[in-house]
Amino acid sequence: MKVNVFVTNMTGERLWDVEKDLPSQIQIGVNINVLGIEEQSDGSLRSPFVFTVNFTPAIALISIKGRAKIQGEKDELQKILQEQKEKKGPPGQVIQAISGTAIAEAILISKTIGIPPPLPPLPSPAASQAAPKTDNRYTA
Repeated sequence: MKVNVFVTNMTGERLWDVEKDLPSQIQIGVNINVLGIEEQSDGSLRSPFVFTVNFTPAIALISIKGRAKIQGEKDELQKILQEQKEKKGPPGQVIQAISGTAIAEAILISKTIGIPPPLPPLPSPAASQAAPKTDNRYTA
């Protein structure tokens, strides 16, 4: 299966005053909404999406819209359409392609408007080394 992601719209709005320091604690919520999967005349599948990043407190909003073009074997594409009719989610490969493209764009937008990028914090090396490994086994 081959998935191409096309971005059709990007918005980034900083809601926090640029002259005020950002809060020390920020929660970042990322949401990917796949709006369906449609068969195209060339045999490929088309899947529009909306990718949003929300911050708490409300320091900014980022929204990325686009579509994924899914190509592959006919039976593989028919299986994807059937799963869509059964209300199953899109394949992981499609979600991964969309999120990879959208998160890269969201990072660039966040840099431009001066807010933290929508990435999970990396664990500190000292914390991971300091925590002793414990074996939690319970026997009766």
